[in-house]
Amino acid sequence: MGKAAVKEKPKTTAVFARHETFHPRFGWLKKGYDLALADPKIFLREDAPVLLGVGKNMVRSIRYWCSAFKVLAENESQIVPTPLGQQLLSDEGWDPFLENPASLWLLHWNLLKAPCTATAWAYAFGEFQAAEFTSERLVDDLRDYANGFSTNIADSSLRKDVSCILRMYADQESKKGPTEDSIDCPFTALRLLYSVGDGRRYEFQVGPKETLPAELVVAACLEFAGIAENESSAMGVSRLAHLTGSPGRAFKLSEAAIAEAIEQVARHREDLFISDSAGLLQLQYGGDPLEMSGAILDEYFAA
Repeated sequence: MGKAAVKEKPKTTAVFARHETFHPRFGWLKKGYDLALADPKIFLREDAPVLLGVGKNMVRSIRYWCSAFKVLAENESQIVPTPLGQQLLSDEGWDPFLENPASLWLLHWNLLKAPCTATAWAYAFGEFQAAEFTSERLVDDLRDYANGFSTNIADSSLRKDVSCILRMYADQESKKGPTEDSIDCPFTALRLLYSVGDGRRYEFQVGPKETLPAELVVAACLEFAGIAENESSAMGVSRLAHLTGSPGRAFKLSEAAIAEAIEQVARHREDLFISDSAGLLQLQYGGDPLEMSGAILDEYFAA
């Protein structure tokens, strides 16, 4: 008999510039969710722009963002709500109008986590190393990263993605005051990214976030451990802070901030605690991490 074939992992697909240059606006996810719930073929209808109250390009953008944030999913020729969409955006859901900043943090995490259809976002938050940078630097580094997938990705697509990321997250209040983009995009409230100096340079805000609840951090850590198919019932805080795709990278949190969040949540749970072995901090959990993550989110939003 010959050698057994090695089972290859499915290759990650790179997705660039599907947003039609529009960052997500206030109300878009709820509107897209409600209309898809009523009609799973809403985004394919010729009168979709009239029903959504936006232009054709914005219809495609809303469809993309609802899918990228994982509140809607494409199912053959239909677009249907996901469990997250139902939990968060239904009229009886956790926070259908996204009034709690924690909901935006949850959406941010769901945008970046695997499987991710916003490759530039996953790279910018998950792998890009510069603390302070220009848009050109991010485009250049993203180009090198994208070439690992294909050499046929248009430079204009990368520039559109970088421009969208900066408009979506950067607090662009300069000496001239807030811009229309920063007012119209809810994700600037997360204060993850700032424009600095002359407004042409940017920096990530690393450290604790005032509006990011400990419960959400721990739920993301548990989900990351589950997605990573962690075979033990523990994961090192350093890995949760620094691995590609980790909550620490997504939320720009230090190891100390993650450890503090775990300690805070662990005070109220018997199936979760943080251990210190020879200076190595670990998140330890006593159940299925994905189920525990969901339960923590449910309890937080129900409170």
